[in-house]
Amino acid sequence: MNGSRAEAVSRYLAWAKLRSSSRFNLAASGVLDYPLAELGVRIEDLEIGGTGPYGYGPLMERLAAKAGVPQECLVYTLGASMANFVALTALVGPGDEVLVERPAYDPMLAILDHLGAKVARFERRADRGFRLGLGELERRITPQIRLVVLCNLHNPSSALTDDDTLRQVGEMAAKVGARVLVDEVYLETLWDRPGRSAFHLGSNFVVTSSLTKAYGLSGIRCGWVLAQPELVQRMWQVVDFTYGSPVHPAECMAVVVLDHLDRARDRARRLLETNRALVNDFLGGQHGLESTPSQFGTTVFPRVKNGLAAEFVTRLREQFETSVVPGDFFDEPQHFRIGFGGATETVRGGLERLGVALDTWRRSRA
Repeated sequence: MNGSRAEAVSRYLAWAKLRSSSRFNLAASGVLDYPLAELGVRIEDLEIGGTGPYGYGPLMERLAAKAGVPQECLVYTLGASMANFVALTALVGPGDEVLVERPAYDPMLAILDHLGAKVARFERRADRGFRLGLGELERRITPQIRLVVLCNLHNPSSALTDDDTLRQVGEMAAKVGARVLVDEVYLETLWDRPGRSAFHLGSNFVVTSSLTKAYGLSGIRCGWVLAQPELVQRMWQVVDFTYGSPVHPAECMAVVVLDHLDRARDRARRLLETNRALVNDFLGGQHGLESTPSQFGTTVFPRVKNGLAAEFVTRLREQFETSVVPGDFFDEPQHFRIGFGGATETVRGGLERLGVALDTWRRSRA
């Protein structure tokens, strides 16, 4: 991004809020909202006030236990977006050089632009399934790099980076005194492949995550940052500039949710397994797209073989009442992102319309 700090904005978030809605929404990347009636929250579980100065005690205890870290390594935030803002603001200053994956989640770049950072990029190649390439990364981590930024699972492709690869990334960064920030919000969907957070791979790792994407719990805004204690203190100071105190009823609800997270997990697992099968069946029959089958996460990132995706995405929404995310937001104009965490009826209907739109698009360009 090339704007001034005063002009830095996230093009993607503005589009997502104002222009992504449709009858068949395949643009959203999170799991369908979990019904309040099924959370098991009683009115007596909630209070208007009672939060602690830096984190509500019962919630901090549960989040620390979930992550397997001491509480002094944890910052509570209002979702993963705030977690990323807090972490980057604490880690990066004007002129600092930051190495960011491409494709990347647009708001990360917008925050870095706002902070005045100098951004360099390393590539995740589509023909390699968007896997992390250690060779190129090693060449890109120069002594000037202060921070490496990536998502695991990768957004937009949902590619998984294993612990051994991440450990090597951390070692490369440590050699030049750099840290590694890993957004793990989609890693929460790997229920059947339990693994530790990258935070445990080395002291130079900083991790952000939340309950929003994997469990359909966006509304309670429960996010967190994992970092070394000296960084945590700096991050709490950043939080001080965002609010006096969080919404305490949401903190109380998060405590109840974390005590019964298996309910939301089981429901999300069933939904994603059903929808993933629909998506993979669809992709297997589309000759106008190139894509690897979905294994993890809530999104896929296919490439349109003929032409740029932006025009197709606009036609898809206007003529077929179906929305997907244009690849332009990820610096990949021939791609678009499909999210399949919604209601199965919505995903099925959206894929049917997407197939018709692709046939029409292909014939129009023949």
